[in-house]
Amino acid sequence: MKKTDIKSLTLGELSVLLGELGQPVFRARQIYKWLHQKMVCSFDEMSDLSLNLREQLKELFYINAVSIQRKLVSKLDGTTKYLMKLSDGQLIEAVLMRYKYGNSVCISTQAGCRMGCKFCASTLRGRERNLLPSEMLDEIMAVARDTGERVSHAVLMGIGEPLDNYDNVVRFLELLSSPDGMNMSLRHVSLSTCGLVDRIYDLMELNLGLTLSISLHAPNDEIRSRIMPVNRKWKVDELLDACRRYFDKTGRRISFEYTLIDGVNDSERCARELASKLRGMNCHVNLIPVNNVRETAFRKSSQLSIRQFQEVLTKQKINATIRRELGADINAACGQLRYEQAES
Repeated sequence: MKKTDIKSLTLGELSVLLGELGQPVFRARQIYKWLHQKMVCSFDEMSDLSLNLREQLKELFYINAVSIQRKLVSKLDGTTKYLMKLSDGQLIEAVLMRYKYGNSVCISTQAGCRMGCKFCASTLRGRERNLLPSEMLDEIMAVARDTGERVSHAVLMGIGEPLDNYDNVVRFLELLSSPDGMNMSLRHVSLSTCGLVDRIYDLMELNLGLTLSISLHAPNDEIRSRIMPVNRKWKVDELLDACRRYFDKTGRRISFEYTLIDGVNDSERCARELASKLRGMNCHVNLIPVNNVRETAFRKSSQLSIRQFQEVLTKQKINATIRRELGADINAACGQLRYEQAES
C-alpha cells in the first residue's frame, strides 16, 4: 500500500483521515503540532500518542525530512548555505540570512530548473522534479533544527521557479501560515518568479498578502529574450501589465530584481529605459551584482556602473537599492553548490 505524505496534509485533511481510523477530533491537531511546531522527524517522537496509534501511523503515512549534506558559514556576516538531500537523493540548497528583524531562509522549490536563464547556475542541469509541500517546509525546519533558532521570514528564491510548481507552492504557503503549524505570516514571505504571467494572475486571485518579486533583469524584449527564454512567451510589457494588475488587486508593492551583467544590461541607456517602463508603478527595484559562474561568460558589473545605474533610477523617482551581498565568501547564491556536487 502506498503511504501518504502526512506533512503535506492540511489539518482538515488529516482530521478526516484520522476520523476514518476512529480517532477523536483533537487527535489530528495533536499530531499536526508534533509535525509543524515540534518539527519531529519520526512518529516515535510523538510521545503522548499510544504505541498502537504510532504503529498505525507508520503503516499509513511517512514523514518527509531532508538531510543536511554540507554547510558553509560565511566569515563575513554569518550567512549559512546548506546543501540538502531529499529522500530520493536529489540535492537542493537553502540559505539562512540573519537580519535585525529576524532570521530569513531562502528555499528551493524544485530540484533544478527548466527556465533556462543564461546567468543562473540553478538551470545548468535542467529540472529534475518539483518539490512537495512537505519538502519545502522541511528546508525551513532543517535550518531551525540545526541552529536552534526561530525562522521568521521565508524567501522562495532558491533553486527552481516557484510558479512552475504552482499547486505545491500554494499548498506549502497554506501549511506555513497555519495557526496550528509554523504560523508564519505571509507578509513575511517573498515569492520570486521569472515571469509566468498566467500564474501571476492565478496568484493574484488568491490575494495571499505575500510580496511578489519579479526577476526582470532587462528593460526591453531584445535583451531579456537573449538572457531569459521565458520572455519569448511573455514579453516585458505583458509582464509589467500583470504586475500593475497584481498591485491593483492586492495592494502589495511589487519588487523587481535586476541582476546587473557587465556589458549586457548595465548601461545608462538601459537604466533610463527601465525607469520609463516602471514610471508610475508602486514598486521597488533591487539591483544585484551578477554571480560569476564559470560555465557562463557573464561577469559582474563594476561598482561604479552599479551606482550610476541606481542614480539614474532614483533621479527618475524610481525606488532603487543595491542589494548587500550576503555570504560573498561562500557563493551564497543558490545553484552553484548543487551543480558542483553533481559534477564531482
